[in-house]
This record gives sequence, structure tokens and C-alpha cells, in this order.
Amino acid sequence: MAASKLSDLPAGTDIASFEDEGQEVQDHRKSSLAMLTIGAVGVVYGDIGTSPLYAMREALRPVAVDGLTRFEVLGVLSLLIWSLTLIVTLKYVLYLLRADNRGEGGVLALYTLSRLAIGRRSLGVLALGIAGASLFLGDAVITPAISVLSAVEGIGLVAPSFEAFVLPATVGILLGLFLVQRHGTHAISAAFGPIMAVWFTTMAGTGLMHLVGDPEVLWAFDPFYAILFLARHGFVAFIVLGAVFLAVTGAEALYADLGHFGRTPIRLAWFVLIFPALVINYLGQGALVLSDPKTLENPFFLMVPSWALPALVALATMATVIAAQAVITGAYSMARAAVALGLLPRMAIVHTSERQSGQIYIPTVNWLLLGGVLSFVLVFRSSEALASAYGIAVTGAMIVDTTLGIIYSRRGWKLAWWMILPGAIPLVALEGTFLLSNLTKVPEGGYIPLTLSFAIGMTMWTWWRGTQLVLLRESKEKVDMDGFAHSIADSATVKRVDGTAFFLTSDPTAVPQALLHNLKHNKVLHERNVILTVETLRIPLAPEDERVEYTPIDEHFSRLRLRFGFMETPNLSRALVHARRAGLRFDVMSTSFFLGRRKIIMGTRAGLARFLDRLYVTLGRFSADPSEFYHLPRDRVVELGSRITV
Repeated sequence: MAASKLSDLPAGTDIASFEDEGQEVQDHRKSSLAMLTIGAVGVVYGDIGTSPLYAMREALRPVAVDGLTRFEVLGVLSLLIWSLTLIVTLKYVLYLLRADNRGEGGVLALYTLSRLAIGRRSLGVLALGIAGASLFLGDAVITPAISVLSAVEGIGLVAPSFEAFVLPATVGILLGLFLVQRHGTHAISAAFGPIMAVWFTTMAGTGLMHLVGDPEVLWAFDPFYAILFLARHGFVAFIVLGAVFLAVTGAEALYADLGHFGRTPIRLAWFVLIFPALVINYLGQGALVLSDPKTLENPFFLMVPSWALPALVALATMATVIAAQAVITGAYSMARAAVALGLLPRMAIVHTSERQSGQIYIPTVNWLLLGGVLSFVLVFRSSEALASAYGIAVTGAMIVDTTLGIIYSRRGWKLAWWMILPGAIPLVALEGTFLLSNLTKVPEGGYIPLTLSFAIGMTMWTWWRGTQLVLLRESKEKVDMDGFAHSIADSATVKRVDGTAFFLTSDPTAVPQALLHNLKHNKVLHERNVILTVETLRIPLAPEDERVEYTPIDEHFSRLRLRFGFMETPNLSRALVHARRAGLRFDVMSTSFFLGRRKIIMGTRAGLARFLDRLYVTLGRFSADPSEFYHLPRDRVVELGSRITV
């Protein structure tokens, strides 16, 4: 085939030059793949990569009361290995990464895929989407706390006299991390991948040192040890499962960061580096504990000689800060998607990089996260205590992913039940068991992330419900736009002024309230009036050819629809450049933007409905200014208010 293509080249073509260009393109693709893979190592796997700091220790504690036996260590190791294999490798890496929404992943992307596949509104699917997003955000509060605290605790092993400074050092690191967010992390994010690559290589090396001393721990690959451990230890095994689950926390980041790195780099990083490094490290920790049961106090750090401990503590601290950064960035992205889908009020979104659209900063989310993270650190005071509260929110989020994955497999991919159930039933059973096991942590502090996730979920549901009620009320009072334009075309009582007026509205078929108020009170209309609608698509990024839709009504009125994906920030000032190309003519210096400011008034409902109405009104007061949210020129915005009773 190559020969036939070369023979088709024009006479006189320099074949060597042609082949060199082809080789250059191929080398560039390989280089891009390598860079994306290193980037995925730094961002995607930060959370799961710091789990060895505490997962093995917490999993062995419940069975170490009367001393550890080889069978118990092999049983726990087998549970760790097969949890990583079934949940991370099979479910996320090989299965859910295929369910992408125009290249984007995550629970809200999966929710929109399922919603589109069903073809109609489904409150059940909406509830799953809200549950998944709220559980993810709840987990985002506890993950930085336990990750950084567990790393800094290594100082106590280096210099026991400095153990009293573990808590202040943790608070200081977290404060610095959150304070730097407003400046953006693009300048240092390039170092995330190489640092985490060193971290995973170090984990593999330290694990291998002890693995070669006791190669019999390799028997943990036999699932028989996991099954027999569960059968023999009864309720204690149930408790152990809650700690084993700590090893797979962060797996949902694989799916959430799909749009940033792509399927192939994420999979390549997992199979080539991450999975082998994690397994080898856990096996090494098991071999160490078998050789010296006293090392169960902190098997991860005690795997290295004392002279190497300071360097390992420093590397672990950097790794946990990177892991925390990845979680914070994920929380920003999740919040932006929730705002675009109408699940949260508008929030000010700041772009911290001109080159990367994913580099955003949301002040409201940042300060709420900081308050929650510091509260966890100061209340629990140790990673061991935090482990009792960790895992519940993550388990719930994973079950939501599985459920939505089943729905999309059936309705989107059109797979038959006999193809879905053989894989779905074991996953649901395993994750359900993990959830029940983690629920035993509720009295010990597990109720805190559950309460937090419930509050976030209630906020999302309230905002969605209230918005739907407002839209319903407005639809009952709407005035048809086409009829209005026709009736006012030859009106002698309306004075027309030069310039263009943009009226933002959610319904392009109705006359905007701001236009009616302007006409009623000022008794004027502009020569050109544009009914502007901002539409959020159920895909991450709007295609450029679908970004703008311009439709003239008559010589004075027209409609303009601007479309954005739910992972985009709606910047109307920039989008209007596309509107010019679509045929809209206007002079910026003689243009005004009219916004209708709603004032929500509570109705007469009682009970739970009244509580939700009151919460919706309260949330509305914290909603970001629309001119700021839509990036409108502030000196050209006119706001006119209206009152709506819900």
C-alpha cells in the first residue's frame, strides 16, 4: 500500500523529504502522547496514588488485635489487589472511559448522556446526577485533609520531638494551597507529572525491596485468599472492607478528567506505571509487616531506612499537595458544570490561564472548601481518625456511576440485558458491600461527609426546583414576541432612539420583561432590538458551527441564540464576534444590554414546600451578578427589576 501511494506522487518529488515530514508528524504524535500520559500521572492519579500512605495500615488494624498471621496479611492484600482490579481497572479504565460525552467524562457528563439517551426528562436520572455531584463535592472536602495530614505525620518518624508541629504544619500547607488558587496553577502544573512519576517509581522501588525478601506474598494474587478471609472473619472482615476501600478512592477522577487527557493516555499511565506501582507497594508493605509486626504503626514510611526517611516524607508531602490540587480543580469543574446545568446558582468564574480553558478559579467554592478542609483537620487531628469518616461519600459516588452506566449501556449503547448484567451484578454487589461496610463508620464521624453531601444535594435540588417553578410562572404570563413585533411596527406612540439593544431572556418566543418595563416606564424602543438567549447544551463544548443562530423578525427586531457547552464559561462579549459573522450588525459604542432582575417573593405554601421556597429565595441572593457571570461590558448594562411569586 505504501508503494502505491509513493508512486502516485508528482514527478520530481523529493521522496526523502516527504518521508522525513511523515516521520516528523509521527514523532510529534508520540511526543504528544507521552506528554499527555505524564500529565495524567500527575493529575488523574494524585488521589489514588496517595492511598498507600494509610490504606494498608487501616485495613490491617481490625485484625491485628491478637497478632497478625500470614493468612490474614495475604487475605487483606488479596482484597486490596482485587478491589483495584475490579473497580478501577475493569469498571473505570476499561468500561466507563468509553462512555464519553464529546470527549468529556465525569458523573454530570454521564448524567447528560443518560438523559439524552432516554429522550425525555427523568426525575430519577436527575436525582442520580445530583447525588453523584454532591457526593463528589462532599469527598472533595475530606480528601485534601486526610492526604496532607497523613504525609506530614511522617515528620513524627523523622524527629519525634516535632510531632507536636504536625497539625500546625498541615494547616499551614493547606492555607497556602488554597490561597494560591486565585493566581492559577498553570505555572507549576507542568511539574505535577514528573513529580508524581518519581513518587510512583519510588513506591514501586520501596515495595520491591521488601517483596524480594518474602516473595510468598505474591500468593495474594489468588482471589481464594480474599474469599476465605471474608468467610472466616465475619463482622471483622466487614470492618476491614471499609478500610480496603480507601485503596480505590480517587478512581472516579479517571473518568472526570477524561476530557483533559483523553482515553489512551489515562489507560497507558494506569497499566504501565500506576497499577504496577500500587500493587508492588502494597505487597512490600505486607512483607514488611510479616517480618516485623511493630511496623504496622506506619508501614509505608517504615519501608525505607532512617537515612532516607526525610526525603520520603518530603516527596510524600509534595505528592499529597498535588493530589489535593487535583481534587480542588475537579471541584471547580464540577461546580461550573452544575451551574451550567441549572443545579446551582450563578457563581463568579475566573479564568487563570489564557491558554487552558480548564484552568478556572471559583472564589465561592474555594473558600467553602477551605473552611470544610480545615474543620476536618482541626476536629479529627490525625489521619487515623479521619480514615473513620473517609470512604462513605466516595462509595456512594461510585454506585451512582455504576447505575448511570447501566442506564446508558441499555438506552444509549442499546446493549441487551444479557450483555449488561454479568458485569453489572458483581460490581453492584461489591460496591454495595463496600457501602454497607463504610456505613459502620457513621457513628465515628462518617455522618459528617454524609451530612455535607446531603446539604449540597438539597441545595442543588432546591435550585433546580425553584428555577422550574419560576419558568412555569413566567410561561403563563408571557406575551408572544412575533405578535408584539407586528403590533408595534407602526405605533405612533412609541419613540424610537438610535442604537442597538440586547435583551437577555430564557424564552426567545416571549417578549422579555426588561423590554416591556423599558417600554412602559421610558416609552422608548431602540432602532434595533435583539432578543438574546443563552442556551446551555447537554454536551461539554458547543460546536463552532452551532455556536450562533441569528434570525431577523422584522427591520426592528431579531433573535440571537448563543450556545455554550456545560463545561464552558458563557462569555457573551467574545461570542458576539461570532454573531457578526452570522449577519448581525451593531456598533458597540451605541449598544446597550438590558437585564431583567427577578425578585422572588414567597407564596403561601406550607410545610416542606415552604422550606424549599425560602431556601431558593435565600440562594438567589447569593447568585452572581448576571453581567459579571456573562462577561458583559459593565458600562453598557441596564437592569430592570420584576417581582415573581413562587
